Amino acid sequence: MNIEWYPGHMTKAMRQMKENLKKIDLILEIRDARIPISSFNPDLYELTKGKIRLCIFNKADLADAEVSLAFSREFRDKGENFLFIDSRDSSNRKKILKEIEHASLPKRERDRKRGIKKSMIRIMALGIPNAGKSTVINLLAGKKSMKTGNKPGVTRGSSWIHLAGGYDLMDTPGLLWPKFSDPLDGIKLSVTGAVSDDVTDPVELSKELIKLIDGLYPGRLTQCYNIDDTEDENDTLREIAIARNLLLPGGGEDIKRASSLLLNDFRSGSLGPVTLDRPFRGKI
Repeated sequence: MNIEWYPGHMTKAMRQMKENLKKIDLILEIRDARIPISSFNPDLYELTKGKIRLCIFNKADLADAEVSLAFSREFRDKGENFLFIDSRDSSNRKKILKEIEHASLPKRERDRKRGIKKSMIRIMALGIPNAGKSTVINLLAGKKSMKTGNKPGVTRGSSWIHLAGGYDLMDTPGLLWPKFSDPLDGIKLSVTGAVSDDVTDPVELSKELIKLIDGLYPGRLTQCYNIDDTEDENDTLREIAIARNLLLPGGGEDIKRASSLLLNDFRSGSLGPVTLDRPFRGKI
């Protein structure tokens, strides 16, 4: 299954971000904890190379805690600034601000030596669509300042938000890259909602999700839906349709509705904690 989705506004947003980067001291990158590697945008990395970076792996409550811990070890060994969080949990606000302040210390020290006692740290928040960037910003702002939504493309332009403690934060639209070098990245981005459902086939996408979950978490779907174990994705969808009474008017299983149900259950966490990526080192 080949996924391609790169709306025109993304090209314009990349150009605007490049123009604004000279004003920025720190990059706050928001990724999806369920796909820590696949939600890495190589174009954004190249664009912001050389800037101090803090990576927030959001939606950690939906991710496999053991796998997140394995990723944490790997990122810590590489000396990266990062946090795995659930941005809906208000207790994480202090954790993020503490990490931002830690990452900003070199800039604060340079300003102090120049005689600037109250320096302002300018932050650019960026990442892929639907990783919860606006929710993270609302958490930092301590109020609902940004429009949020469980679909890609909610934020379309750049805007500045003042945060307490001497920070100005620029929000930017969620951005993908024009072509996925690994088709599996496109599939993982699609099942997590980073790619618009308008450009994917829910039945084909749900089959890919079944393959991923069966490979990483054998027995999870049979347990969640109380269905027989099958070796074919089509049979699994038929079993789910029967189990949830998703039937067509003339009889037979409503595969399309079963596919949408499966995708929604995965995205909401109803299938339990799932991480679709694995650390580069392989086994946990």
